Amino acid sequence: MKVEAGSFSISLPSTPLPARSSRVTCVVAAGLAFLLGVAVGVTLPIVLVHSPLSSSFQVAFARQEAARDTGSFIQPMKEVGARSLIAPEHTWSPYIASKLGIGNDNSSIPSLRASNDANAASPNALRSEWKRIPSEIDAPDVEEAAVLLVEGVYWGDSVEEKLPPGFSESEVDEWRKFTRQHAVVRLEEGCGRMQNRLVIFENGTKSCCRYRQNYDQIQGEIFSFYLSRLLGLTNVPPSALGVVKAADWQWSNVGSQLALAQWTEERPVVLTRFIEGLVPAFIPASLREAKRRLHPVNVEGQDPRDMIELAQWSDLVIFDYLTANLDRVVNNLYNMQWNPKMMEAPAHNLARHQKTGLLVFLDNESGLLHGYRLLDKYETFHASLLKAVCVFRRSTAERVRQLVLRRDVGDRLRKMFRRYEPDLQDYLPPIPDKSIKILNERLQNVHKQIAKCEKWYRNS
Repeated sequence: MKVEAGSFSISLPSTPLPARSSRVTCVVAAGLAFLLGVAVGVTLPIVLVHSPLSSSFQVAFARQEAARDTGSFIQPMKEVGARSLIAPEHTWSPYIASKLGIGNDNSSIPSLRASNDANAASPNALRSEWKRIPSEIDAPDVEEAAVLLVEGVYWGDSVEEKLPPGFSESEVDEWRKFTRQHAVVRLEEGCGRMQNRLVIFENGTKSCCRYRQNYDQIQGEIFSFYLSRLLGLTNVPPSALGVVKAADWQWSNVGSQLALAQWTEERPVVLTRFIEGLVPAFIPASLREAKRRLHPVNVEGQDPRDMIELAQWSDLVIFDYLTANLDRVVNNLYNMQWNPKMMEAPAHNLARHQKTGLLVFLDNESGLLHGYRLLDKYETFHASLLKAVCVFRRSTAERVRQLVLRRDVGDRLRKMFRRYEPDLQDYLPPIPDKSIKILNERLQNVHKQIAKCEKWYRNS
């Protein structure tokens, strides 16, 4: 057949058109093929979801997606319009992330922070996300977690009962009496700074004796010790005040050694009981990283033996924040600008009793006075440590609440000074009003942090 269009012509093959019955057969066959494809496409995924292969695929997919997330397993809820929230595509709780084998290191778990920003999901919502993960993954052992923690943020009886007892009130009283009733027979160099001395009494008992030219560090040491007792913290070694008098019966045996040490007459000193068997103490891994945190999610699944030290660390962070002690963990944080590995080094002025596991809070002289004067420089470090902690000892939290409620911490510290050191009133000033004001403010900040953590985790 030839088709002509203007000056062009095209020759087409002369193929006969199919019969009408053939065309109907083609249409029916195409329809059947379409219906079969739809049936297979719908039925096959339903079967595969319930197959063993499905579970392996989901885990592999989760790992792949988590790897793309570069360590951030929790994404905030996105705000749309004025009120509605849209969940992110992939939301993994820290617990589930660990069950999947991703983020086994605590440092990869992001911080759960309080925020007024609508873009921030609440920690309770994040912790409940494990329910959305496939049932093949085991749920948390609620019974075991309840033993470690109670009401979400407090160490449970299984931890409290195993904590080393520390230094009792009777030991403190005995030490105070001892330092007033026994003569000093020898001074040796040691116990920190240049003018400090290791004091040996007549029966061989040793004491670290703190001597300073100015009063504020002597005040810081003794009033920090008093505050530790008000808080129920038994980690600070027994301490008492004394006065250096070369002609006095207590110091007459070491007159020449006092002159060699360049100690001035009638200066107050702090006599702290020397503790044998101490070894270096290291900062917990959960507090070393930039996103440092000691929250309930960091406690779940850890060896119960590690909880004994972590419970003491929760007290240490509160104590150092209240006193603004810059000679301990803050020292490590500050020095990271020169040494990035500083957080892996032993904590400054902190030791662990090798036999009992007690963390011993040493050398607190920067607390309450010297540390308060340097808050402009170091407060960022103090605050970051406090905000990192969301697990507490109930007894410590209750002491903080009482001090905030009564606002009598200043009166109580001064009464302790008058009661325990009646002969030192003319040698050492009491804690100043300015320090009391700052201490009350910091007590309120600790109380707010505890309340915030209770709100986050109590019903989780």
